[in-house]
Amino acid sequence: MKFFRIANRLRNLRRAEDGAVTVDWVVLTAAVVGLGAAALMLIRTNTLGAATTIGSYLSGDAVKDLTSEGGED
Repeated sequence: MKFFRIANRLRNLRRAEDGAVTVDWVVLTAAVVGLGAAALMLIRTNTLGAATTIGSYLSGDAVKDLTSEGGED
């Protein structure tokens, strides 16, 4: 009798798909995190380039000080 209970438990364990679903979710989550990291690196690179360009443009032009002239035109 004990053998049949063990055999039934092993058969049920083999048919269970809970572990397989967990593995699928782990792989899917890892893929999403990887794509997010890649997108973040692209955005960071382009943002740093834009900031450098804007900084160079602003440092080359004189900024008009409106406080010393008494207001806006």
